Parts: sequence; structure tokens; C-alpha cells
Amino acid sequence: MNIQESAEMYLETIHVLCDQLEHVRSIDICHKMNFSKPSVSRAMKNLKAEDYIDISPEGYITLKEKGLAIAEKIYERHKTLTSFFTGLGVSPQTAEDDACRIEHVISDETFEKIKNNMKDCR
Repeated sequence: MNIQESAEMYLETIHVLCDQLEHVRSIDICHKMNFSKPSVSRAMKNLKAEDYIDISPEGYITLKEKGLAIAEKIYERHKTLTSFFTGLGVSPQTAEDDACRIEHVISDETFEKIKNNMKDCR
């Protein structure tokens, strides 16, 4: 599952928006990510071509199975890393910002060790 960080960010954002909204549209992604309409439109075209998302005739965006798998993986990393950093005493905003960057590059092995360590500390 080799995918660019930007695509992971879009998939994660769609996943989060799906929990918040009845229907997700490109404009919702623009607002959430603070990106331009042309940038989001291009990204959605690419994600659709790679079979990560589906776009209905009405413009509603849904994650397909492989897109959802990536989105869930990245979002789990985001939540876990944010919690880990705040547990270390990092301010919530800094923890959130750092987790957003690290979630895309951390190895599966390191992430699992952090996750297991957090379970052991509870």
C-alpha cells in the first residue's frame, strides 16, 4: 500500500467528514483542509482513478474499501500519536500538529510499539 502523503491526508479528511456530515462533497474537503477548489478537484479525480473513492452523480464522495483501509490506518495513527504526545505533557495543539506530520512517515513497527506501550501504561 504505497501512497503519497497528500493522498493519505485527503482520505483521512474524507473519513473524518463522513462521521460529521450526511454527505461529503469536494467543497467540504476544501473548507476542512483550507485548500482551493481546483486542488481538491484534481485530487478527487486522482483518488477516483486509483479506485480509492467513488463520486456519485450528485457529487457525493464515499471511500471505497481500499481507500477506507488507508483512511482508518492513518486516523488511528493520528489519534494514538496525539494521545501519546499529550500524555508526555505536550500541549494539545502541538501534539495534534506533530501527530499530523508523523502519522505519514512512522513505521508500522514503531507505531505498534508506541500503541502497545500506551496499553501497558493504563
